[in-house]
Amino acid sequence: MKADVEEKSAETHKHPPEQTGDWLWRELVSWFWVILVFLVIEGALVQARVIPSGSMEDTVLIGDHLIVSRIGYDAGIPFTDWHIPLWRNPKRQQIIVFRAPLPEQGYPDFIKRTIGVPGDHIKIVGGKVFVNGTALVEPYALHDPDFNQTPVENYPPGDTNELDGRLRPQWQAELSTHIVNGELVVPPGMYFMMGDNRDNSNDSRFWGFVPRENIIGTPVVIYMSIDAPEEVWDPGHIGDRFATYLKVFINPGEVRWKRLFHTF
Repeated sequence: MKADVEEKSAETHKHPPEQTGDWLWRELVSWFWVILVFLVIEGALVQARVIPSGSMEDTVLIGDHLIVSRIGYDAGIPFTDWHIPLWRNPKRQQIIVFRAPLPEQGYPDFIKRTIGVPGDHIKIVGGKVFVNGTALVEPYALHDPDFNQTPVENYPPGDTNELDGRLRPQWQAELSTHIVNGELVVPPGMYFMMGDNRDNSNDSRFWGFVPRENIIGTPVVIYMSIDAPEEVWDPGHIGDRFATYLKVFINPGEVRWKRLFHTF
């Protein structure tokens, strides 16, 4: 018995009880590394995005939740405006997530398809897109034939006044300076973006080119897709969005199961 008591006393001496300050420090260090890993992933590797509009239908639907790869395109500090463009550049017809050049709206994140890269000559005739004189093959594009004679489907317009009220004022003043022989010429370091749902897309036709430094990345996979009203996914509707997620547990039929894990 005496030996047991002495042994227990020795073990206690070797391993004294952990002090509150030591425990707190260990927890802080652990959380520091968790936060650091999150910042690295969110800032330079991948981001999650949810689609709030139908401008990319049927390629991407309202309520699709995407994982966007930033690798090689952009790196920055999450929740700040600090970022730097990296070495990869968008390719023609590639889907890209970017900061729209709309400062009055707070540079919102858009998802569109890259139609023109630097140096490209673009012309749209009756809804058909020509780049450098060659018609693009676009099985993804949605068109309503009734709109084929409208100015947005015959672009650039001969007279920017044809789109008066639909063009961002800065773009309306600048557009004619980029037209050569009836074709829109994409300047260095700029990209021309359009939505796949051509008759329902707020894109470069209305507000101009996207600077390279605005490129965030490209979608890689749909990890969730929920059939819910468009306004649920608009910024500021946190309560509606949370209620939608809860509703999915009660009615899983609102999940578009066939779209899950679809890759781009």
